[in-house]
Amino acid sequence: MSLTRIVPSQQSNRLPELLVPALLGALILVYFAIPFVAFLARSGPANVVAGLSSPEAQRAIHNSLITAPISTLIAAVFGIPLAYVLARTSFVGKRFVEALVILPLVVPPVVGGAMILTAVGRFTPIGSAVATLGISLTDSLIGVVLAQTFVAAPFVIITARAGFGAIDERLEQASRSLGYGPLSTFWNVSLPLARGAIVAGIILTFARAIGEFGATMMVAYNPRTMPTRIWVDFIAGGIDSIVPLALALLGITLAVLAAVQRFGRVPTVIDQ
Repeated sequence: MSLTRIVPSQQSNRLPELLVPALLGALILVYFAIPFVAFLARSGPANVVAGLSSPEAQRAIHNSLITAPISTLIAAVFGIPLAYVLARTSFVGKRFVEALVILPLVVPPVVGGAMILTAVGRFTPIGSAVATLGISLTDSLIGVVLAQTFVAAPFVIITARAGFGAIDERLEQASRSLGYGPLSTFWNVSLPLARGAIVAGIILTFARAIGEFGATMMVAYNPRTMPTRIWVDFIAGGIDSIVPLALALLGITLAVLAAVQRFGRVPTVIDQ
């Protein structure tokens, strides 16, 4: 009997075993889907276009589309080298550094915003020193970037670290044996091999940054971003008033999801 006949038979024999897990999984999928369907049915195209045409909504979209890429760039420039160090070396205090990377993910965003305020607020040593230069670290687009970076940067660090950890170190050693230095090896070998994970981490970081609300509200309630504008509109007019901006943000999120599936790869290996 050929292998091609055995495998389908084995799979069919497992169907009864997977019935209960499949039913349980279907329930959570239905729970995920119902809110999306209900929300999408809330407003027609005309109302969405009219809502997005308001100056407030356009300003919020503009602010989000400016700050989120900057936050993502900062996270990538500083986070990817850190991810490589964590994947390739052991040192005293490594567990502390790893915990520090994860901390912004587990701390409630509002608390994270309060922590940022205690560090760079207007009346702190850092905030007041920068203010003498005419720069405000809070209630400004800079404050938005600070909040977004704090909350979103761990995504690219964790994902890139997993990508670097999945690379066979012998490939990097072979590059070094051919005369390439550490930086050349990192740029020409490590980065290309971990590209899928890095791209996925960058895209996820952007999605987290553009959707950030809690920390942004604490650090820079003004100028408004899309999430803070949604909150203001909800307080003023309820669910119906936030549908246009929420749909725009949802559209960006779906585009990010499609980009991750098309260009990125989230590795399953976290530690090597």
